[in-house]
Amino acid sequence: MSSIEVSSLDNQISGEATVKVDSHSQKHKHGAHHHDHSVEAGIHCCKKCECKSKKGGWFRPYIGASISLALLIAGLILDHYHDFMTDTLWAKPLWYFIAFIPVGFPVVKEAFEGVAQKDYFNELTLMSIACIGAFCIGEYAEAVGVMLFYCIGENLQDKAVDKATRDISKLLEIKAEIARVIKGNEAIIEKPDQVKVGEIIEVHPGERVPLDGEMISSEGGMFDTAALTGESVPREIQPGQEVLAGMIASGTTVRLKVLRPSGDSALSRILDLVKNAQSKKAKSEVFIRKFARIYTPLVTLFAFLVIAFPYFISLVHPEFEYHFNEWLYRALVFLVISCPCALVISVPLSYFAGIGAASRQGILFKGGNYLETIKNVNVVAFDKTGTLTTGQFSVEETNATSGFDKKEVLELLAGAESQSSHPLAKAIVSYTTKEGYNIPPVSTMHEITGKGTEVVIEGKKILAGNLKLLQDKGIKYPDELNSNTSTIVALAVDDKFAGYVVLSDTPKEDSAQTVKDLNNLGVGQVVMLSGDRREIVNKYAGLLGIRHAFGELLPQDKAEYVEKISKTPGKNIAFVGDGLNDAPVLALSNVGIAMGGLGSDAAIESADIVIQTDKPSKVATAIKIGRYTHEIVMENIIGALVIKVAILTLGVIGFASLWAAVFADVGVTMLAVLNSMRVLWKKY
Repeated sequence: MSSIEVSSLDNQISGEATVKVDSHSQKHKHGAHHHDHSVEAGIHCCKKCECKSKKGGWFRPYIGASISLALLIAGLILDHYHDFMTDTLWAKPLWYFIAFIPVGFPVVKEAFEGVAQKDYFNELTLMSIACIGAFCIGEYAEAVGVMLFYCIGENLQDKAVDKATRDISKLLEIKAEIARVIKGNEAIIEKPDQVKVGEIIEVHPGERVPLDGEMISSEGGMFDTAALTGESVPREIQPGQEVLAGMIASGTTVRLKVLRPSGDSALSRILDLVKNAQSKKAKSEVFIRKFARIYTPLVTLFAFLVIAFPYFISLVHPEFEYHFNEWLYRALVFLVISCPCALVISVPLSYFAGIGAASRQGILFKGGNYLETIKNVNVVAFDKTGTLTTGQFSVEETNATSGFDKKEVLELLAGAESQSSHPLAKAIVSYTTKEGYNIPPVSTMHEITGKGTEVVIEGKKILAGNLKLLQDKGIKYPDELNSNTSTIVALAVDDKFAGYVVLSDTPKEDSAQTVKDLNNLGVGQVVMLSGDRREIVNKYAGLLGIRHAFGELLPQDKAEYVEKISKTPGKNIAFVGDGLNDAPVLALSNVGIAMGGLGSDAAIESADIVIQTDKPSKVATAIKIGRYTHEIVMENIIGALVIKVAILTLGVIGFASLWAAVFADVGVTMLAVLNSMRVLWKKY
C-alpha cells in the first residue's frame, strides 16, 4: 500500500487529526507480471491478488475465488446427476468458462501483458497455457480447479509475505510526527524536519523523541528504547548524554538540545539501512533468480517435447499408439508442476524473515548477503574498550612526582585531553570537573594516533597518553609502571615525567557468556585486540576466558591482523568494534559488526551489521540467526526440487493429474513459505 493511516500517541496528545504517513512498505511496480508488495524484501507476487491499498483489502480476491468455487462445485454436481450438461453441446464448456473468468481472466490478461513486454516465460504464462490447453481437450473442471487453487494459494502466500513485511515496516512507524519546539515561554508544534540544530525541544511522558538531542534537563530522564534496541528495560539518560529519535520518554517531561537535523538522525539512517537491506542479495538468492530465468523456458521446451517426441516414436514404431489428447494432458501437467514459484518466493522471503528476526533482537543486517556470510564465521575478534568492557572509566588514583602536586597533574591532563573523544580522556575531564578543579585552555593540540596527545598549555609542552608515547619521546619514567596491570594515563611536562592517573574499567555483564556462547557455536577462535598495554589486555582476557589476546596495537596494527586473517584460506573473521575508532578494521573484515553504533556515522557506514545495544552476546545471536536462515533456505531449495522432480516424472509417465500438479506448484510453494516463516517464529 502506498500509505497507511497512523494515529500516533503524539497526535492524540496534541489533539491533531490523524495524519498519513508514507510507509514505503509496499511500493508498486506495475508491469508485465509482477508488482512488489515489498520492495525491501525483493519478493514478488502476482498483480491479480489486488493491491491492499484498494478498497476491500484482502477480501476482494477471495470474492472472485468464492464465485468460481461455487460455480465449480455446482458444475460438478450438475454434471454428475443431470444430463443437460451433456445433452447440450455448449452448456458444459460455457458453464465452466463462466466459472473460470473470476480467477482466470486476471491471470491470462497479465500473461498477455507480459508477452507484449517480452516477458515470455513466467508462472502466469505457464498457468494460462495449461488452463487453455485443458479447455481445448475437454478437461473443463480441471482447468477451473487448477486456476482456482493456484489463485487461492498465491493469495495465501501474499498474506504470509505481508506478515513478514509488516514486521519490518513497524520500524517505519516509530518516527514521531511532531516536535515541541521551545520558543520563548511556550512550546510550538512543528514537523521534525522543520526543526533546526541547536533548538530546544520538549518531550512529554509517553511521546516519542522526534530528533537526536542532548539531555539538558537537570535531572535527566528514563526512556523506553525497545523500538530501537529491542531491550525491554528502560534506560536512564543523564544530563549531557545523547537521546536518540524513536525513544519514548517515560515518567517526566524532558528537554533536549537538537544535535542533528531530522534526515541525519540515527533513526533515519537505521530506517534507510533496513529498507535497503535486501538490495544486497545473498549468493543463493542471486543464484535462484538466475536459475529461474533459465529454468522456465527450458521446461516449456520440455513440455513441447512431451507432446512431439512420442509422435515421432509412433512414426518409427507403428505399433506404438499415439493419442494427441493424452500427451497434451501430460504436457499440461508438466507445465503446471514446473512453475518455479516455491524457489522464487521462498528463498528471498527466508532472508527477509532473517533480517526481520534480527531487527527484533536489536541487530541490523545491511543485506541478505551478510546474513549468509556470518554463518561461515569461525574467528571473532573483539575490540576491548567499549565492546567487551563498559568503556565507562573512572579515576581511581592520581600520582605526582616531585615538583608537581596531584591537583596540577589532574588539571594538566584534563586540559590536554579536553578536546579528545577517547573514553579515557572523557573520564579524566569529567573527574577533574567533578572535583572542582580548573581545566586550563589549550593553545595548540596534536593528536598522536593510538598513543595520546601533544599540546601546549600556558607555554608548556604537555604530553598526555600511554607509556608507549613516553617511550617514543625518550622520556624516562619508573620501571614499575611497565608491570602495572591497570589502565594508566601518563603526563610529561617539557619532556619531564610529571605523574600519572590510574583508571578502572569493568567488563560488560554478558561478555564472559558471549565467549562461552561463541565457543559452543563452534567458533574456533575468539580474539581480543586492544591498544592497551599487554598486561592489561591479558588481565581482561583471563577474566573473560579469551585465549588469544593482543595488546599495544595501533589502529593500523588491528587492520593488518584482521586483513591477514580474512585472506587466510578457510578463515572467515568477524570484527566487533565500537564503530568510531575501528571503522577501517570493520571495513577490512569478512563481516564488520559495530557495537552500540546507533549514533555513530562511522558504524553505519563501515559496518555490515549494527548491534543497537551494548550487548556483545548479540554477536552469537546474529550467528545463530544467520545459520538458521541458511538451514531454512536449503530445506526450501532441496524440498521443492525433490517434490517437483518426483511429480514431474509421474506426470510424464501418466501417473499424475492436473490436481497433483496443483499440489506440486501451489502446495509446495505454500509449504516453502510457511517453512520460511519459521525464521521469524523461532526463539533465539
